[in-house]
Amino acid sequence: MSIFDIFDRISSNSQTGGGKIEYVIAGLGNPGMQYENTRHNAGFIVLDALAKQENVQINRMKFKALTTEATIGGKRCLLLKPNTFMNLSGESVVQALEFYKIPTEKLIVIYDDISLEPGKLRIRRKGSHGGHNGIRSIIELTGRDDFPRVKMGVGKKPHPDYNLADWVLGKFSKEDLEKMTQSAENACECIKLMVQGKTDEAMNKHNS
Repeated sequence: MSIFDIFDRISSNSQTGGGKIEYVIAGLGNPGMQYENTRHNAGFIVLDALAKQENVQINRMKFKALTTEATIGGKRCLLLKPNTFMNLSGESVVQALEFYKIPTEKLIVIYDDISLEPGKLRIRRKGSHGGHNGIRSIIELTGRDDFPRVKMGVGKKPHPDYNLADWVLGKFSKEDLEKMTQSAENACECIKLMVQGKTDEAMNKHNS
């Protein structure tokens, strides 16, 4: 660790309401205006909702991501929106975990899931990548799959031959975006429970 990293860590922990980072909460998506409100950016949508609730802005560039710190459920958390594009999400996540010496079980990842209808969500304690390239990148670079995650339903392809990339990079309809807004609020509640060690309660209340 360089002297600049040491100074940065001291500076981060000395901010008003600061303290040792205990959790990394990563919402996955793609950076850029053209990807706003697309299905693949469900993780960004949730993190933006969480930041709004906590009255913070995710605007500090660090760990190849836009970041901020917030106290959520009594725990000091780093909110992280990787700026690497989806397929390289692990590069950003690993940098943050290593910097703050956070174990993977205290990493919470929020991302889109095409097997769930819009407005639905599902919490898992661990698992495979299930074909999701952002999760695949995190598993490959951490060497672990034991991190909890919140899957946000974005709906399945309209028919089997529809190109998957076109589908997940497509924007929500007005109706589905309204469902996602409510789902994001539910996801925020889940995250607040999860950092308090109440994952079972979150699963029982919100799992679809």
